[in-house]
Amino acid sequence: MRILPRMGTIESSVSSILLDRVAEWLTNSSLAGDDLESVVRGFCERIAAAGLPIARVHLTFSMLHPLYDALSFTWRRASGVTIEGYRHTAGQKPDRFLQSPYYYLLDNNLQHIRRRIPADGAAEFPVFVDLREERITDYLAFVQPFGDGSVQGMMGSWSTDSHTGFSDDMIDALLRMQNHLAVAAKMAVLGKLANNMLTTYLGGDAGKRVLNGQIRRGDGETIRAALVMGDMRQSTVYAEKEGRQAYIDTLNQFFDAIAAPFNRNGGEILSFLGDGFLAVYPCGRHKDPSKIACQAALSAVHQAQARVAELNRERLEAGLSKVSYGIGLHVGNVMFGNVGLKDRLTFSAFGSAVNEVQRLQSLTKKYSSEVVASQAFAGYCGGEWRTLGEEKLRGIRQKVTVLQPHVPASVLHVEENFRDVVPAALSEAEQVILLHRDARKQAKKPTVEEFIQ
Repeated sequence: MRILPRMGTIESSVSSILLDRVAEWLTNSSLAGDDLESVVRGFCERIAAAGLPIARVHLTFSMLHPLYDALSFTWRRASGVTIEGYRHTAGQKPDRFLQSPYYYLLDNNLQHIRRRIPADGAAEFPVFVDLREERITDYLAFVQPFGDGSVQGMMGSWSTDSHTGFSDDMIDALLRMQNHLAVAAKMAVLGKLANNMLTTYLGGDAGKRVLNGQIRRGDGETIRAALVMGDMRQSTVYAEKEGRQAYIDTLNQFFDAIAAPFNRNGGEILSFLGDGFLAVYPCGRHKDPSKIACQAALSAVHQAQARVAELNRERLEAGLSKVSYGIGLHVGNVMFGNVGLKDRLTFSAFGSAVNEVQRLQSLTKKYSSEVVASQAFAGYCGGEWRTLGEEKLRGIRQKVTVLQPHVPASVLHVEENFRDVVPAALSEAEQVILLHRDARKQAKKPTVEEFIQ
């Protein structure tokens, strides 16, 4: 009589050949510089195709980013990948996280935790109630640091809806593939980190130029652009009156309100200069491209004025003083590239046009106008302008006509809520990565400098 194999034996069969191909694919993805989403999506689809009965994969990666602490991916066999970013926050961990498998894993300094999930009865962890709805039967959570002493790493879980759960060879396969995934993910995170840092500190276009190889002193080019120079007034008074932290908060509120409109629709904040900023709208050298760039810059000015007016209304309601500002507008050729020391460079715009827009901005004080522009800028924009006078700008032979735009009341409205939206309560994934980061920081021995501080 022939004995039929049990269903569990069939389901536990994992092809080592196919898994080796997945590992090879991860290596090739790392060499190709694939982004993190592509790595995660491709990996999950391939291990499922290799015979692992994976129903759900959750992966969270810590990120060095000015807004976000972590990036989370949840892959489901039936629906694919969903992505969440988790904002920086402070405060106590929610009860749901403190009662999670991840917290148990970290609190007990474990690398893995495996649990079978019964179809009914009491749930050991609240998240298992949600997993039951997805008919998950077996759950394996893990921590995968990206090296000793690193605050970056990968955390997550593997889940199956197979009625026999994970077999030993499945668990062995997952642990082996987890290491390959960690290497590929680390490479993708480092690539994302480089892009985040360059975009945050240099701007989108400048960051791309540096990533594309413009990294030597003197690398760059001459471009034509509409230029915007903005500056907060009486910053010294604010700093002395409000104190350091209150002044920094005021400055950030000011930038949130005034600067954001210049970082879209073809414009880019190129640099922040103390309590001011320089934005550029690159364009072609002919009339039509210059007209489009100048009109886009002026439209952003109107939106910035409305946003600062809204900010000042809120500040007055809170018993705080208003913030005032000046904006200069110009158009011309600028040199765009790397300058500085051989081993300490900055990527910026410079040249006579930049100097001129800076001096135009300073004339807003003389003419008691929030916005002034050169004749060249106003000529490309069209519309109604009021001539304020003619000025001899330092370094410029001919006098420059200074104009003030007529601003129709209809355009001075806030098109969007520029205040930061308060994020919802942190999810389990976010709390995992924050706790992991904090735990590693506490475990790290302080340096002399850190100890003194």
